[in-house]
Amino acid sequence: MDTPQKVEIPESHRIRDSLQMVWVLKGNTLFSVPFSSNVEPVTICSVPCTDTESHDEQKGSLIYLGLKGVDLCLFCAEIQGHPTLQLKEKKIMDLHEEKSAQKPFLFLRGIEGSTSTFQSVAYPGWFIATSSTVGQPVILTNERGKTYNTNFYFSPEEL
Repeated sequence: MDTPQKVEIPESHRIRDSLQMVWVLKGNTLFSVPFSSNVEPVTICSVPCTDTESHDEQKGSLIYLGLKGVDLCLFCAEIQGHPTLQLKEKKIMDLHEEKSAQKPFLFLRGIEGSTSTFQSVAYPGWFIATSSTVGQPVILTNERGKTYNTNFYFSPEEL
């Protein structure tokens, strides 16, 4: 098993779903909207988790996800009995440098064809998802392939 490497800087990615919806930040929430010239999508940063105890190469790669340019990271917490995707003020490199996995911030990135899925480590079976309805928040769902899109094009940002 390969040990995840320490990185100096996060990787930057553009993210969109199969309906060409991108993520935008409004307040402290991510929303999905159709991509257009007057939309400023967020750039997602990712770094690997360096805790080898929680690493299972068979299932995918364990990563932390944050927003480029601000100290906000994607975070999973239970609210009113349901796992919920939130943004929490945190430096992504601080998570990367932690000795033990910070599970509420951790996602298992799976590759399915040309797309990626992001499953919460704190809530197995719950995936980052977008609605096919414009302007809805980016959420967690445990119902893949139904109402929500859980597969994303996660492409490296060109420098």
